[in-house]
This record gives sequence, structure tokens and C-alpha cells, in this order.
Amino acid sequence: MTATVVRERHPDAPADARRRRRREPWLALVACGYAAVQLVLVVPHTGHALGWDETVYVSQLDPRTPAAYFSSPRSRGISFLAAPVVAATDSVLALRLVLVVLATAALYTAFRTWRPLLGPATTALAALLFAGLWSAQLAGSQAMPNLWVAFGAVAAVGWFLRASSEPRARWWLAAVLLATTLVRLPDAGWLALPLLITALCFRAHRRAVPFLLGGLVLGAAQWVTEAYLRFGGITDRLRRSSTTEGGTSFHVNTANAWHSLNGPQLCRPCHVPLTHPELTLWWLALPLLAAVALLVAVHDRRTRPLALTTLPLLCAFALCIPYLFLLTYSAPRFLLPAYALLSLPIAALATRAAVSAGRGAVPVSTAIALAVCLQLAGQAVLLPGISTHVAVVSQRYRAAAHDLHSLGLLPPCLITGPRALPVAYDAGCASAELHGNNRSTTSGALLDRAGREPFAVLVPEGHRRPRYARGWLTHQLPGTHSTAYTPRQAP
Repeated sequence: MTATVVRERHPDAPADARRRRRREPWLALVACGYAAVQLVLVVPHTGHALGWDETVYVSQLDPRTPAAYFSSPRSRGISFLAAPVVAATDSVLALRLVLVVLATAALYTAFRTWRPLLGPATTALAALLFAGLWSAQLAGSQAMPNLWVAFGAVAAVGWFLRASSEPRARWWLAAVLLATTLVRLPDAGWLALPLLITALCFRAHRRAVPFLLGGLVLGAAQWVTEAYLRFGGITDRLRRSSTTEGGTSFHVNTANAWHSLNGPQLCRPCHVPLTHPELTLWWLALPLLAAVALLVAVHDRRTRPLALTTLPLLCAFALCIPYLFLLTYSAPRFLLPAYALLSLPIAALATRAAVSAGRGAVPVSTAIALAVCLQLAGQAVLLPGISTHVAVVSQRYRAAAHDLHSLGLLPPCLITGPRALPVAYDAGCASAELHGNNRSTTSGALLDRAGREPFAVLVPEGHRRPRYARGWLTHQLPGTHSTAYTPRQAP
């Protein structure tokens, strides 16, 4: 890896050429297309209800709803991001629209960091490859952390590479790492590890070390404080996080990641069959394309900085480690940060192939354009069905909340059961769990609250009611695949 970065924009470049590069519209067009796809194919389906994890993040600072249990692996950055919207309105559609705007701006801003390094065409192609993924399009309007880690990763690596020659880039690097750490601290740590090693090994990058560490420390301050206030310390929080995740130890989780590539949104336990295997070829080709990009970068190291390829690849691999080798379940969104970083060297490989083809440039460019179009078309085929499925599941939670309201369960109230968290948010109730990853109370405390406020136990179809609910009133919740049990003498 070279220690210096050669910028595309040279001081002696003609002024009109520099202005022309600034006016390149390709990245802006990609960002606009990203927003348009979400507004047409995603938000109309999902704009009326929140998903399970979304309700956890949004409820933390929602003034109208009790906060759901916030488990130890989570970070609060997404709650902060959504807070201004939920403080002003309870409209899920409004939240979705604001998130689309913010995600579009973040896509443009993050990849814009790379334009002086890779050029406008390569940067726009990289943004297109990432934004064209159905998981990136679905996540744009969701209150979930993985997409925002992806934007932070792209921006952080870009600002790091520019920090050796641009003092202001170091401050941007610190700010991006701070925001990324707030959104998801473990991912920020994996992202920063290759950057820190590079900065310590190469003199040109050592000035970035204080900014790297400063951004991480400031971003982690809230997480660390909460660790001591709620979980007994950093070690205890990490231990509880491992337990919540099912035990973080070495597992080869690549098969689960592949099987869940085209859905479901969460594969836990991951026993689903692979759908549309023909549309997973791009995923299987990623390691090969990354290897070819690295070989080409080594060959071109005298004319093009090797770090432009190796550093995104190293950071992408680091971000993959927990999801491919430490967990036993998977979700398509987990690898979004790695996809975003891999898009940069792969786009550079594609543009280099087109430029270096000489007389065969037209056929090569045509083949590359056809491959990109086929990839985008394959993702477009998947998106409507997946977004509709996500909306159906979320609407079931909202329907269950409506049915509970009709039974007289009105705030202040309490709901428990395996599906209590999202239903309770839609009902305006508090939620509590006796078992599982979201365990937050004891049976004694739960029954004590049940004697003081409206209370319901939600039980999925085919499961038995808890012992303490024997003799309680039974209410079928049509269309939600659940049964509610309430005390015979409501408070």
C-alpha cells in the first residue's frame, strides 16, 4: 500500500477543465434516481406502519409512546436521527419521506467525497452499483442503522485518503466517525481498525490518528455512559450483547448470508430456502471481482495509488467479519456497509477496463453497461415483492393494535408476549418481556403492573398461553396470527 494519494485534480489543470468536472451531473442523477425508486416502489407500500426494529429505535424519543426495551447491542444514533420528526408528528409517512430525503443527501455526500480521488464517472458508477441494490433502496426510508453505517464507511475511507494532503479532511473524518459510532458502535470499530493500522504504518497518514481516535471516543461516549448506567459496565454490556446475538464466536455464516440474500428481512433461525438463485450471481462474483481489482491495482501502482483499492477492500472485509464469521443468523441489510465499499474498487475496475480497451473500447463499454443494466434489472424484480411483504408484516402489528383498542386496551396500558414490542408501539402502550432477547422484567413485576393498568398477553397461533393467564378472557385477533388474553377484571 502506498503512503501517498494522488489526487485527480492537479493545480496546473486548466480552469475550464476543473469547472467541467465540478459540473458533472452523473452522481446527482444517481442520487435522484435513488430517491425516485424509493418514492415509487417502497414508500407507497411501507409508509403506514413501522417494522419491529424500527419501533424500538423510534419509540426511544417519541413523546407520545413509552420507550420499548433497548437491548445491549443497539446504539442510539437512529433514535437521534428520527427524533425531530417524531417530535413534530406521529405520521409514519412523514418519517419515511424525511428519511428518503436524508438518505439521498447522504448517498450523494458520501460518494462525493471520492470524486477527487476516482473521478466523476467512476464515483457515479460506484454509487449506482450500491444504490441499485434492493436492500439499499428498501433501507433508505427505514429507521434502521445499517445503511447509515454504509454511508459513513464510504465517507470515512474517502476523507482518510484525502487527509494526508487536506487538513480539513481530517476534521471531516472525525465528524463522520463520530456519527457512524453513534449509529452503530461495533461496526464503527471494525471500520476504524484498518484505518488506524494504516495510519500507524504509513507516515503520511499519521496526522489522521488523533482525528480517528477523537471521532471514535466522542461517538462512543453515549454508549459507554449507558453501559455503566444500565448494564453494569462495558464488559457486562459486551457480554450481554454476545448473549443477545446468540453467542458471538467463530461460525462460518456465509451460507446463511447467501440464503437470505433475496429475503427474508431477518433470517433467525436461518432455515429458509434460497429464492431466485440466478439473481445471486453478483454476490458470488464479488470476491472474484475484488481479487481482480486488487491485482489490477498492484499492476497500476506506479501510476495510481494502491491505497485507493486496498483500503476500501480491507475495510469492507473488516465490516464483513462479524456478520459472516461471528453470528449464526443473517439479514440482507447486515452487509450494506461492505457492499458500499466494494462498489468503489469494482467501479474503478470497470472504468479502467473501458478506457484501456483501446480500439475495443466500444464493445467493452457495451458489455459493462449491459452487465450493470442486468444487475439493476434483477434488483428491480425483487424490490416490489419484498417491500410488499415488509408492509404486510408491519400492517399486522398495526391491525393487532387496532383490535386491542377495540377491546378497551387504551393508554396507559401494558402488552407482553413474543410480538409485544411493535404492537405496543402502535397501540401507544408500554411493552415488557419475560423471555428472549428483549427480557426486561420479572413475572412478579409484570403481574403487579397488570393489576394497576390495562394489560394484554399476545400469543402467536399454535402456542400455549402462559400459566398466569389461565382463566383470562380470550380474544382472537383476525389477520394477525395471534391471540390476546386479558384479565377478567380489568383495572
